[in-house]
Amino acid sequence: MARYDYDLITIGAGSGGVRASRLAGRYGAKVAVVEELRVGGTCVLRGCVPKKLMVYGSHLRHEIEDMAGYGWTVEGVQHDWGAMSAAKDKELDRLHGIYMNLLSGAGNTVLDGRGVVVDPHTVEVAGKRYTAERILVATGGWPTLPDVPGIEHAITSNEALDLKERPRRIAIVGSGFIAVEFAGIFQGFGSETHLVYRADKVLRGFDEDIRTALTVELEKKGLNLLPETLPTRIEKAGDCYLVSLSDGETLEVDAVMYATGRSPNTKGLGLEQAGVELTANGAVKVDAWSRSSVPSIWAIGDVTDRIQLTPVALAEGQAFAETEFNGNPIKPDHDDVPSAVFSQPPVGTVGLTEAKAREKYGELDVYVSGFRPMKYTLTRNTERGFMKLIVDRKSQRVVGAHMLGVDAPEIIQGIGIAVRMGATKRDFDRTIGIHPTAAEEFVTMREKRPEPSPAEAAAE
Repeated sequence: MARYDYDLITIGAGSGGVRASRLAGRYGAKVAVVEELRVGGTCVLRGCVPKKLMVYGSHLRHEIEDMAGYGWTVEGVQHDWGAMSAAKDKELDRLHGIYMNLLSGAGNTVLDGRGVVVDPHTVEVAGKRYTAERILVATGGWPTLPDVPGIEHAITSNEALDLKERPRRIAIVGSGFIAVEFAGIFQGFGSETHLVYRADKVLRGFDEDIRTALTVELEKKGLNLLPETLPTRIEKAGDCYLVSLSDGETLEVDAVMYATGRSPNTKGLGLEQAGVELTANGAVKVDAWSRSSVPSIWAIGDVTDRIQLTPVALAEGQAFAETEFNGNPIKPDHDDVPSAVFSQPPVGTVGLTEAKAREKYGELDVYVSGFRPMKYTLTRNTERGFMKLIVDRKSQRVVGAHMLGVDAPEIIQGIGIAVRMGATKRDFDRTIGIHPTAAEEFVTMREKRPEPSPAEAAAE
């Protein structure tokens, strides 16, 4: 008789958990997947996918405005928020079905309910206990809310994706990628949008030049930016909300959204009681193989608080399945991971920021290019793009590439391959550009930016 009910129990059916489970099943493992909400997880159902669909929809308003420059006359354009939401939900239902089919096609069993780890080999779901040789925790992250008077009136990105009506006025608190993406969405659809944040510029942790350039463009789009400011109280006032700010001002809005952080979703999972070591913010501590402090328990994705990106969770899930069930040991690689922010305009980045590169390599050659996209030449659109290459002066290897502007995420995906392969500035220079495109700027930049003074470098 089998020693355990399953070879693997995965808690969490998001992108990483599904990838690991279906691969393990294909390799012959008997797998159960536990999910308390819907199979698909944050990215598919509450994050990347619905958010990107709404980014597309909101950006069309700007496209319509640009059409006049090309001779088009558009009259009577209206937007139906309900119709868009229904179409979005239909697509999410379709994707949920695909994920269910992926699991069943791999022979996985789906257990509905919250999985609680009882001991290193036992998980309880809906009052029933199941055993497994290995347990994989892939429960992702969850939005957090600060302790502010009236915070019960605020929503997070989860609820923002399911609003039945578009708020005419909205305050978004935060300056990270979720905050600026939703600010672009609501502003694009026509909402009066206020972005309230503690920092001096948006996107803390990104390259300083990108932060500066995006902050300028967001203001040009009509967003009301309120830097170095935080809400002190939220009050319900009839059909609206009054948001008191730390600078003494008060905003009157129809919705308040917080995007000030996400925490690893480990509360109530029984991990600490089972001996799993967690970090101060509740993330599962893992080694290079995604193994926790308990040898039979692994963790992948946002619950480990490494790099919070869906493709990273997918790579970690695949590495786990290959290592444990296919005899092919693979460690997930977290170096030079490309990423994007679907702000308006969007950001694409790979490698090190200038500050991090200077810290690691010392002397750098930095190349920058600012430009107005050709797409807007005949329009009144004043949006500008920005590109930056960071080069280690000694080896001439390109160690960072950053872009703000039209198609930045699509362009950086290709640049990411070159950076991962260790391409040098000469390799970029020898590559013929495609004209006329924005992407050609990356292979035509020849003039180095003047080296900053030690004081300037220290301030970055």
